[in-house]
Amino acid sequence: MAAKIPVTIVTGFLGSGKTTLIRHLLQQNQGRRIAVLVNEFGELGIDGELLRACEVCPEASPADEAAVSNIVELTNGCLCCTVQEEFLPTMLELLKRRDRLDCILIETSGLALPKPLIQAFRWPEIRHAATVDGVVTVVDCEAVSVGTLATDLQALEAQRQADPNLDHETPLQELFEDQLACADLVILNKADLVDAAVQAEIITRIQQELPRAVKIVSSKYGQLSPELLLGFHSAVEDNLASRPSHHDHLEGEHDHDDEITATHVLVNDSFEPQQLQHCLQSLVAEQEIYRIKGFVSVPEKSMRLVLQGVGERFEQFYDRPWYPEEMRQTQLVFIGRALNPQQIQLQLESLAIAEAAPRL
Repeated sequence: MAAKIPVTIVTGFLGSGKTTLIRHLLQQNQGRRIAVLVNEFGELGIDGELLRACEVCPEASPADEAAVSNIVELTNGCLCCTVQEEFLPTMLELLKRRDRLDCILIETSGLALPKPLIQAFRWPEIRHAATVDGVVTVVDCEAVSVGTLATDLQALEAQRQADPNLDHETPLQELFEDQLACADLVILNKADLVDAAVQAEIITRIQQELPRAVKIVSSKYGQLSPELLLGFHSAVEDNLASRPSHHDHLEGEHDHDDEITATHVLVNDSFEPQQLQHCLQSLVAEQEIYRIKGFVSVPEKSMRLVLQGVGERFEQFYDRPWYPEEMRQTQLVFIGRALNPQQIQLQLESLAIAEAAPRL
């Protein structure tokens, strides 16, 4: 019987850098045959398309099925809520090809709890063929340092110690802690955006949340060796007792904050990058937007612009030329609490530049 195929789960909060980490791993895969399962939150597959466009398959186009067949997207809901409906049939299909794969990477959505997904690897349909080799939790170092994406961990810890009956954790705080509790490796991504003293403080805070000794490493743009991210041999599904969760008492069932939603804008127009970024920064100031990501059509540019935002911080880069057969659309996904899609749509439409002349 063939050995179990190792599965690495990459989890972390919205905008922490999970896709960037996996993209770099694929570019440096050293001949490994890797399948990637991407769990998006929202209807547009931005993360999956970013992975397809990486240098592993530089000549691939959307029509080149063979080149992109190892990138699988699930966009119908958070994996930890749709394990049986979404994950199981997809995983079974991947396992049919396990003799042609060296490992599987699963990128969870930023809202996913890792433990329900890990528990699925105990199911008889999967257990004989796959094992969770390790869980990698990616943390946005700067965001944690300024409290953008998580409540102050020190203050919450003081409250819990003062009153053990107090239950004031926000859903995002519980999520952050649960993702850390499952980790075999914690990556402090974007570490270059904070100084050494702040980074040391963040490490101390994270260590207080970890239920056991876990390695913490720093990263810039997810540029880490594949050997560091693969080969833990943890068989995580057999050792869940050492990875406590806020939701253990729910026996596999849990609820997300219903006000955390995703909306998207998809238009056939182009945008001037700086004007668009200023508009998005205004929207972040007006609404509780955690994450913005997508592709932008820029006038007179043959390259596709990738735009990503976490809070007020944005980054832009051109990832590849537009394919001749694809429609040059601007596609942006917004993730946040109690979003106003109409306001987002109207403000972006006011900046759109209709394309009339051919691009260079």
